[in-house]
Amino acid sequence: MNILVTGVAGFIGSNFVYYYLEKYKDRKIIGLDKLTYAGNLENLEKLTPEQKERFVFIKGDIKNQELIEYIFETYKIEGIINFAAESHVDRSIHDPQIFLKTNVIGTQTLLNVAKKYWEIDTQKYKDGVKFLQVSTDEVYGSLGPTGYFTEKTPLDPHSPYSASKASADLIVKAYHDTYKMPTNITRCSNNYGPYQFPEKLIPLMINNALNHKELPVYGDGKQIRDWLYVTDHCRAIDLVFENGRTGEVYNIGGHNEKENIYIVKKIIEILREKTGDKEINEKLIKHVKDRLGHDRRYGIDPTKIKEELGWEPEIMFDEGIEKTIEWYLENQDWMKRVISGEYLEFYEKNYGGTK
Repeated sequence: MNILVTGVAGFIGSNFVYYYLEKYKDRKIIGLDKLTYAGNLENLEKLTPEQKERFVFIKGDIKNQELIEYIFETYKIEGIINFAAESHVDRSIHDPQIFLKTNVIGTQTLLNVAKKYWEIDTQKYKDGVKFLQVSTDEVYGSLGPTGYFTEKTPLDPHSPYSASKASADLIVKAYHDTYKMPTNITRCSNNYGPYQFPEKLIPLMINNALNHKELPVYGDGKQIRDWLYVTDHCRAIDLVFENGRTGEVYNIGGHNEKENIYIVKKIIEILREKTGDKEINEKLIKHVKDRLGHDRRYGIDPTKIKEELGWEPEIMFDEGIEKTIEWYLENQDWMKRVISGEYLEFYEKNYGGTK
Protein backbone atom coordinates (compact mmCIF):
# COMPACT_ATOMS: atom_id res chain seq x y z
CA MET A 1 0.00 0.00 0.00
CA ASN A 2 1.16 3.54 -0.85
CA ILE A 3 -0.40 6.31 1.21
CA LEU A 4 -0.08 10.07 0.87
CA VAL A 5 0.63 11.73 4.21
CA THR A 6 0.57 15.52 4.19
CA GLY A 7 2.32 17.75 6.72
CA VAL A 8 5.04 15.13 7.32
CA ALA A 9 7.68 17.64 8.42
CA GLY A 10 5.53 19.03 11.20
CA PHE A 11 5.20 17.88 14.79
CA ILE A 12 2.47 15.23 14.66
CA GLY A 13 3.09 14.32 11.02
CA SER A 14 6.75 13.46 11.58
CA ASN A 15 5.94 11.40 14.66
CA PHE A 16 3.32 9.54 12.62
CA VAL A 17 5.84 8.73 9.87
CA TYR A 18 8.14 7.07 12.43
CA TYR A 19 5.24 5.15 13.95
CA TYR A 20 3.72 3.97 10.66
CA LEU A 21 6.92 2.87 8.92
CA GLU A 22 7.98 0.98 12.03
CA LYS A 23 4.64 -0.84 12.27
CA TYR A 24 4.03 -1.61 8.58
CA LYS A 25 7.15 -3.07 6.98
CA ASP A 26 5.50 -3.54 3.57
CA ARG A 27 4.04 -0.06 3.10
CA LYS A 28 5.32 3.17 1.62
CA ILE A 29 4.60 6.77 2.62
CA ILE A 30 4.65 9.56 0.05
CA GLY A 31 5.20 12.57 2.28
CA LEU A 32 4.13 16.06 1.23
CA ASP A 33 5.00 19.26 3.07
CA LYS A 34 5.21 22.89 2.07
CA LEU A 35 8.01 23.46 4.61
CA THR A 36 6.61 26.65 6.06
CA TYR A 37 8.10 28.00 9.29
CA ALA A 38 6.92 25.00 11.37
CA GLY A 39 7.92 22.34 8.83
CA ASN A 40 11.40 20.96 9.42
CA LEU A 41 12.88 18.06 7.45
CA GLU A 42 15.39 17.56 10.25
CA ASN A 43 12.45 16.02 12.15
CA LEU A 44 12.75 12.98 9.86
CA GLU A 45 16.52 12.51 9.96
CA LYS A 46 16.33 9.55 12.35
CA LEU A 47 14.53 7.27 9.90
CA THR A 48 16.51 4.06 9.43
CA PRO A 49 18.03 3.30 6.01
CA GLU A 50 15.33 0.67 5.45
CA GLN A 51 12.58 3.13 6.38
CA LYS A 52 14.04 5.77 4.06
CA GLU A 53 13.61 3.35 1.18
CA ARG A 54 9.87 3.32 1.93
CA PHE A 55 9.57 7.08 2.33
CA VAL A 56 9.42 9.59 -0.51
CA PHE A 57 9.44 13.30 0.34
CA ILE A 58 7.92 15.90 -1.97
CA LYS A 59 7.99 19.60 -1.19
CA GLY A 60 4.71 21.20 -2.18
CA ASP A 61 1.40 22.78 -1.29
CA ILE A 62 -1.81 20.79 -0.78
CA LYS A 63 -3.62 23.54 -2.73
CA ASN A 64 -1.63 22.61 -5.86
CA GLN A 65 -4.03 20.28 -7.68
CA GLU A 66 -1.59 19.50 -10.50
CA LEU A 67 0.99 18.35 -7.99
CA ILE A 68 -1.51 16.16 -6.10
CA GLU A 69 -2.60 14.60 -9.41
CA TYR A 70 1.06 13.94 -10.30
CA ILE A 71 1.55 12.17 -6.96
CA PHE A 72 -1.53 10.00 -7.53
CA GLU A 73 -0.44 9.16 -11.06
CA THR A 74 3.16 8.40 -10.15
CA TYR A 75 2.74 6.52 -6.89
CA LYS A 76 -0.73 4.91 -7.20
CA ILE A 77 -1.96 6.39 -3.93
CA GLU A 78 -4.48 4.25 -2.04
CA GLY A 79 -5.18 6.50 0.93
CA ILE A 80 -4.62 10.00 2.30
CA ILE A 81 -3.96 11.12 5.88
CA ASN A 82 -4.14 14.90 6.03
CA PHE A 83 -2.06 16.49 8.79
CA ALA A 84 -1.23 19.59 6.74
CA ALA A 85 -2.63 22.68 8.39
CA GLU A 86 -1.87 26.09 9.71
CA SER A 87 -2.44 25.39 13.39
CA HIS A 88 -1.39 28.21 15.70
CA VAL A 89 -4.31 30.18 17.10
CA ASP A 90 -2.35 33.39 17.64
CA ARG A 91 -1.19 33.43 14.03
CA SER A 92 -4.76 32.90 12.85
CA ILE A 93 -5.85 35.99 14.80
CA HIS A 94 -3.23 38.10 13.01
CA ASP A 95 -3.71 36.59 9.52
CA PRO A 96 -6.92 34.57 9.11
CA GLN A 97 -6.77 34.31 5.31
CA ILE A 98 -3.80 31.96 5.13
CA PHE A 99 -5.66 29.58 7.46
CA LEU A 100 -8.69 29.53 5.21
CA LYS A 101 -6.59 28.93 2.11
CA THR A 102 -4.55 26.06 3.52
CA ASN A 103 -7.02 24.41 5.88
CA VAL A 104 -10.17 24.69 3.75
CA ILE A 105 -9.12 25.00 0.09
CA GLY A 106 -6.18 22.66 0.61
CA THR A 107 -8.38 19.96 2.12
CA GLN A 108 -10.93 20.33 -0.67
CA THR A 109 -8.17 20.00 -3.28
CA LEU A 110 -7.00 16.72 -1.77
CA LEU A 111 -10.56 15.41 -1.72
CA ASN A 112 -11.16 16.48 -5.30
CA VAL A 113 -8.12 14.62 -6.62
CA ALA A 114 -8.99 11.50 -4.61
CA LYS A 115 -12.50 11.63 -6.06
CA LYS A 116 -11.15 12.14 -9.60
CA TYR A 117 -8.91 9.06 -9.48
CA TRP A 118 -11.65 6.99 -7.92
CA GLU A 119 -13.91 7.88 -10.86
CA ILE A 120 -11.17 7.32 -13.46
CA ASP A 121 -10.22 3.86 -12.20
CA THR A 122 -13.15 2.28 -10.37
CA GLN A 123 -11.47 -1.13 -10.60
CA LYS A 124 -8.35 -0.06 -8.70
CA TYR A 125 -10.31 2.21 -6.38
CA LYS A 126 -13.47 0.12 -6.16
CA ASP A 127 -13.98 1.18 -2.55
CA GLY A 128 -12.74 4.72 -3.13
CA VAL A 129 -9.57 6.38 -1.82
CA LYS A 130 -9.63 6.30 1.97
CA PHE A 131 -9.34 9.84 3.34
CA LEU A 132 -8.61 10.65 6.99
CA GLN A 133 -8.87 14.26 8.10
CA VAL A 134 -6.85 15.06 11.21
CA SER A 135 -8.83 17.75 13.03
CA THR A 136 -8.94 19.23 16.53
CA ASP A 137 -11.18 19.44 19.59
CA GLU A 138 -11.10 23.23 19.18
CA VAL A 139 -13.88 22.99 16.58
CA TYR A 140 -16.30 22.36 19.46
CA GLY A 141 -15.61 25.68 21.17
CA SER A 142 -15.33 26.01 24.92
CA LEU A 143 -16.62 23.87 27.80
CA GLY A 144 -17.83 24.93 31.21
CA PRO A 145 -16.37 23.42 34.39
CA THR A 146 -18.10 20.08 33.78
CA GLY A 147 -18.94 17.83 30.85
CA TYR A 148 -16.98 16.62 27.81
CA PHE A 149 -16.96 16.96 24.05
CA THR A 150 -18.55 14.00 22.28
CA GLU A 151 -18.80 13.35 18.55
CA LYS A 152 -22.33 14.77 18.67
CA THR A 153 -21.33 18.07 20.30
CA PRO A 154 -22.31 20.93 17.94
CA LEU A 155 -19.45 22.72 16.22
CA ASP A 156 -18.86 26.14 17.76
CA PRO A 157 -15.37 27.40 16.81
CA HIS A 158 -14.15 30.64 18.40
CA SER A 159 -10.96 31.49 16.48
CA PRO A 160 -10.12 31.79 12.78
CA TYR A 161 -7.97 28.66 13.19
CA SER A 162 -10.72 26.50 14.70
CA ALA A 163 -13.28 27.93 12.26
CA SER A 164 -11.07 26.91 9.33
CA LYS A 165 -10.71 23.39 10.75
CA ALA A 166 -14.45 23.10 11.33
CA SER A 167 -15.03 24.22 7.75
CA ALA A 168 -12.61 21.59 6.46
CA ASP A 169 -14.38 18.92 8.52
CA LEU A 170 -17.69 19.86 6.94
CA ILE A 171 -16.17 19.64 3.45
CA VAL A 172 -14.91 16.14 4.26
CA LYS A 173 -18.36 15.18 5.54
CA ALA A 174 -19.95 16.60 2.40
CA TYR A 175 -17.73 14.49 0.12
CA HIS A 176 -18.78 11.40 2.06
CA ASP A 177 -22.47 12.27 2.10
CA THR A 178 -22.62 13.44 -1.53
CA TYR A 179 -20.16 11.18 -3.34
CA LYS A 180 -20.00 8.26 -0.86
CA MET A 181 -16.26 8.66 -0.51
CA PRO A 182 -14.74 6.66 2.37
CA THR A 183 -13.74 9.31 4.89
CA ASN A 184 -13.07 9.67 8.59
CA ILE A 185 -12.42 12.66 10.81
CA THR A 186 -10.42 12.54 14.04
CA ARG A 187 -10.60 15.31 16.62
CA CYS A 188 -7.85 15.23 19.19
CA SER A 189 -6.99 17.12 22.34
CA ASN A 190 -3.70 19.00 22.83
CA ASN A 191 -0.64 16.97 21.81
CA TYR A 192 2.85 17.17 23.27
CA GLY A 193 6.12 15.32 22.73
CA PRO A 194 9.26 15.39 20.52
CA TYR A 195 9.68 17.76 17.56
CA GLN A 196 6.96 20.24 18.55
CA PHE A 197 7.65 23.73 17.23
CA PRO A 198 8.53 26.11 20.10
CA GLU A 199 5.62 28.50 19.64
CA LYS A 200 3.40 25.96 21.46
CA LEU A 201 3.09 26.02 25.24
CA ILE A 202 5.27 23.13 26.41
CA PRO A 203 8.37 23.55 24.18
CA LEU A 204 8.13 27.34 24.55
CA MET A 205 8.28 27.08 28.33
CA ILE A 206 11.08 24.50 28.25
CA ASN A 207 13.22 26.63 25.96
CA ASN A 208 12.59 29.88 27.83
CA ALA A 209 13.25 28.32 31.22
CA LEU A 210 16.54 26.79 30.06
CA ASN A 211 17.60 30.26 28.88
CA HIS A 212 16.30 32.03 32.01
CA LYS A 213 13.81 33.99 29.94
CA GLU A 214 10.34 35.03 31.08
CA LEU A 215 7.61 32.39 30.85
CA PRO A 216 4.61 34.18 29.28
CA VAL A 217 1.27 32.90 30.59
CA TYR A 218 -1.98 34.17 29.07
CA GLY A 219 -4.34 35.80 31.58
CA ASP A 220 -4.62 33.94 34.88
CA GLY A 221 -3.30 30.72 33.36
CA LYS A 222 -6.29 28.71 34.52
CA GLN A 223 -7.38 27.66 31.03
CA ILE A 224 -7.79 23.87 31.02
CA ARG A 225 -6.64 21.55 28.25
CA ASP A 226 -6.74 17.77 27.85
CA TRP A 227 -3.18 16.63 27.06
CA LEU A 228 -2.23 13.60 24.97
CA TYR A 229 1.26 12.27 24.25
CA VAL A 230 1.85 12.34 20.50
CA THR A 231 2.51 8.61 20.00
CA ASP A 232 -0.87 7.80 21.58
CA HIS A 233 -2.42 10.10 18.97
CA CYS A 234 -0.51 8.31 16.20
CA ARG A 235 -1.83 4.93 17.36
CA ALA A 236 -5.39 6.28 17.34
CA ILE A 237 -5.05 7.71 13.81
CA ASP A 238 -3.72 4.38 12.57
CA LEU A 239 -6.65 2.50 14.12
CA VAL A 240 -9.21 4.85 12.60
CA PHE A 241 -7.54 4.75 9.18
CA GLU A 242 -7.48 0.95 9.19
CA ASN A 243 -10.73 0.08 10.95
CA GLY A 244 -12.88 3.17 11.47
CA ARG A 245 -16.45 3.03 10.23
CA THR A 246 -16.78 4.98 7.00
CA GLY A 247 -18.08 8.50 7.43
CA GLU A 248 -17.60 8.54 11.20
CA VAL A 249 -15.95 11.09 13.48
CA TYR A 250 -13.75 9.82 16.33
CA ASN A 251 -12.72 11.95 19.30
CA ILE A 252 -9.27 11.24 20.74
CA GLY A 253 -8.48 12.37 24.28
CA GLY A 254 -6.51 11.27 27.29
CA HIS A 255 -8.49 12.40 30.35
CA ASN A 256 -5.37 14.35 31.29
CA GLU A 257 -6.93 17.74 31.98
CA LYS A 258 -4.52 20.32 33.37
CA GLU A 259 -4.54 24.08 33.86
CA ASN A 260 -1.94 25.92 31.80
CA ILE A 261 -0.37 27.37 34.94
CA TYR A 262 0.01 23.85 36.34
CA ILE A 263 1.84 22.79 33.17
CA VAL A 264 4.25 25.73 33.46
CA LYS A 265 5.00 25.07 37.12
CA LYS A 266 5.47 21.35 36.44
CA ILE A 267 8.00 22.14 33.70
CA ILE A 268 9.89 24.42 36.09
CA GLU A 269 9.94 21.72 38.75
CA ILE A 270 11.21 18.97 36.45
CA LEU A 271 13.80 21.15 34.72
CA ARG A 272 15.21 22.42 38.02
CA GLU A 273 15.47 18.84 39.26
CA LYS A 274 17.13 17.54 36.08
CA THR A 275 19.55 20.42 35.54
CA GLY A 276 20.22 21.55 39.13
CA ASP A 277 19.76 25.13 37.89
CA LYS A 278 18.22 27.14 40.72
CA GLU A 279 17.60 30.11 38.41
CA ILE A 280 14.82 28.04 36.86
CA ASN A 281 12.03 28.97 39.25
CA GLU A 282 8.54 30.44 39.37
CA LYS A 283 9.91 34.00 39.39
CA LEU A 284 10.29 33.58 35.62
CA ILE A 285 6.49 33.38 35.18
CA LYS A 286 5.03 36.50 33.57
CA HIS A 287 1.27 36.90 33.12
CA VAL A 288 0.49 38.63 29.82
CA LYS A 289 -2.69 39.95 28.23
CA ASP A 290 -5.08 37.14 27.48
CA ARG A 291 -5.58 35.84 23.95
CA LEU A 292 -8.62 37.13 22.04
CA GLY A 293 -11.50 34.63 22.17
CA HIS A 294 -9.51 32.33 24.46
CA ASP A 295 -11.51 29.16 25.19
CA ARG A 296 -11.60 28.34 28.89
CA ARG A 297 -11.72 24.56 28.87
CA TYR A 298 -11.47 21.60 26.52
CA GLY A 299 -12.23 18.03 27.53
CA ILE A 300 -12.66 14.98 25.28
CA ASP A 301 -14.87 11.95 25.82
CA PRO A 302 -13.02 9.11 23.99
CA THR A 303 -15.67 6.45 24.70
CA LYS A 304 -16.48 5.85 21.03
CA ILE A 305 -12.93 5.09 19.88
CA LYS A 306 -12.36 2.95 22.96
CA GLU A 307 -15.49 0.85 22.46
CA GLU A 308 -15.28 0.51 18.68
CA LEU A 309 -11.55 0.27 18.09
CA GLY A 310 -10.07 -0.64 21.46
CA TRP A 311 -7.92 2.49 21.77
CA GLU A 312 -6.82 3.91 25.11
CA PRO A 313 -3.92 6.22 25.94
CA GLU A 314 -0.86 4.34 27.16
CA ILE A 315 1.20 7.28 28.43
CA MET A 316 -0.23 9.35 31.26
CA PHE A 317 0.79 12.96 31.70
CA ASP A 318 3.38 12.57 34.47
CA GLU A 319 5.29 10.03 32.38
CA GLY A 320 4.78 11.91 29.13
CA ILE A 321 5.99 15.28 30.38
CA GLU A 322 9.14 13.65 31.80
CA LYS A 323 9.84 11.96 28.44
CA THR A 324 9.18 15.22 26.60
CA ILE A 325 11.48 17.32 28.77
CA GLU A 326 14.22 14.70 28.51
CA TRP A 327 13.94 14.80 24.71
CA TYR A 328 14.28 18.58 24.60
CA LEU A 329 17.24 18.49 26.99
CA GLU A 330 18.94 15.96 24.72
CA ASN A 331 18.10 17.94 21.58
CA GLN A 332 18.87 21.54 22.50
CA ASP A 333 20.78 22.03 19.24
CA TRP A 334 17.58 21.10 17.36
CA MET A 335 15.71 23.76 19.33
CA LYS A 336 18.33 26.41 18.54
CA ARG A 337 18.20 25.65 14.82
CA VAL A 338 14.41 25.68 14.73
CA ILE A 339 14.02 29.11 16.28
CA SER A 340 14.28 31.39 13.25
CA GLY A 341 14.23 35.15 12.93
CA GLU A 342 10.56 34.99 11.88
CA TYR A 343 9.68 33.16 15.05
CA LEU A 344 11.52 35.67 17.23
CA GLU A 345 9.66 38.56 15.58
CA PHE A 346 6.36 36.80 16.11
CA TYR A 347 7.24 36.09 19.74
CA GLU A 348 7.76 39.78 20.45
CA LYS A 349 4.52 40.69 18.70
CA ASN A 350 2.46 38.31 20.83
CA TYR A 351 4.17 38.29 24.19
CA GLY A 352 5.64 41.76 24.45
CA GLY A 353 2.90 43.26 26.65
CA THR A 354 2.23 42.68 30.34
CA LYS A 355 -1.10 41.62 31.79
